[in-house]
Amino acid sequence: MPVKQFDYEASLAEFSHHDGAIALLKKHRPYLEMIPSMRRPDESVITIPLPIVRIRHPKPPAGQNHITYTASPEAVCLPCDLAIVMCDPEWKIKMGVEIFIFIHRPHEDFSNLLSRWRQTQVLLDKDYEWLMPPRYQHILSEGNDRIYPLFVVFPETPERIQRGLLGGCLPFVMQIPEVLEKEENIESLSPESPPA
Repeated sequence: MPVKQFDYEASLAEFSHHDGAIALLKKHRPYLEMIPSMRRPDESVITIPLPIVRIRHPKPPAGQNHITYTASPEAVCLPCDLAIVMCDPEWKIKMGVEIFIFIHRPHEDFSNLLSRWRQTQVLLDKDYEWLMPPRYQHILSEGNDRIYPLFVVFPETPERIQRGLLGGCLPFVMQIPEVLEKEENIESLSPESPPA
């Protein structure tokens, strides 16, 4: 049975809030320990669903007239589902840690899931800056070279994908959609049919 679209969408929505992102990181302790301040998580963890970065292209070498041309920065949507950026709550500056969440999508096989991480690595191998959510636009948003992946799988995720992630030494967590299914059942009840 493939992953349900609802489970994917509900997980993306849940992790988009800093509380949901922290709950996710609690399942992979090394990343949880990267949060600057657990006392001020709303100021320490910035979540960016379906993130966009502005990639700066390097200047080409000078031409015969010693004129250099700079290409304007290019906005690119990253192939991950969510970016978690750490921020110093005192100084209001972005820290060096960036965690990229890849949620297993319906009908996605291992090569497609892994390819999204590889494409992210290639894109972020250049100079880049984040297009930050409006609330955080005042924060210095330069990218850096410390990027970490975290994959989210479901009980319906094929065993070969989990084996592939283990073989590639890529961290993953299991998302059990029990709570999400209860939410779906509540939403599906109509006013005319009260619960039994």
